[in-house]
Amino acid sequence: MSAAAPPHRGAAPSVASGDASPVVFATREERSSPDPKRSEEVSAQRTEGALSAEAFADLAGATPAQVADLERFRQMLVERNAVMNLVGPATLPDFWNRHAWDSAQLIKIAPDALTWADLGAGAGFPGLVLAILGKGRPGFHVDLVESMAKRCRFLSEVVEALDLPASVRHDRAENLDLAVDIVTARACAPLWRLLGYARPYFKRGALGLFLKGQDVASELEEATRYWEYEADIVASLSDPRGRIVRVRRLGRARKV
Repeated sequence: MSAAAPPHRGAAPSVASGDASPVVFATREERSSPDPKRSEEVSAQRTEGALSAEAFADLAGATPAQVADLERFRQMLVERNAVMNLVGPATLPDFWNRHAWDSAQLIKIAPDALTWADLGAGAGFPGLVLAILGKGRPGFHVDLVESMAKRCRFLSEVVEALDLPASVRHDRAENLDLAVDIVTARACAPLWRLLGYARPYFKRGALGLFLKGQDVASELEEATRYWEYEADIVASLSDPRGRIVRVRRLGRARKV
């Protein structure tokens, strides 16, 4: 893990109450330290082409049964993606890195977390991957929150077919009041809006882990216009451009 960067403090806009405290968040970037030999082997695979199921299993510590479930999920995704927009078709050949490993890395950040809520679950990333990897683990459960009915049908089909420890909730994220260890999302919304969706979960003690891309710095700055919050950044293991925003506390909303 690299040394932490100096804390970044965002300047707060004026607040209706007249409180203009400038400390709204502090970020630092962390970088995990995987086995060097393993990293070289995986990097070579990425250079030659998509990550294999075997390489994924090595990275994630997945069992043969978990890899089999993920392969069945991949097949169902390919079939349904041909008739409905779940993920970009060009990303499917790199399923094991772009989707499976990108999702699975969250467990390495929060290995003791048992209850998860995936907001805007969509095609099931990261939620279905987490449920597959947590299957058989006592107390493990994922709430898949999705507002679009057709996506809920797909999620339900996978959950039923693989007998996963997950519930599909056809609703808007901000309408639910779930007590979970982790609230997460990928490609759901800009951070400032996502924090609003996740607010009920933070109120009940959740930690936020949000998968983001290379523009995360601007999203963090934009979010300070709307919220007081504390977050740090974890470098993605699946994409050198990716980042995971770990939100430790969400304070009050700011009036803008």
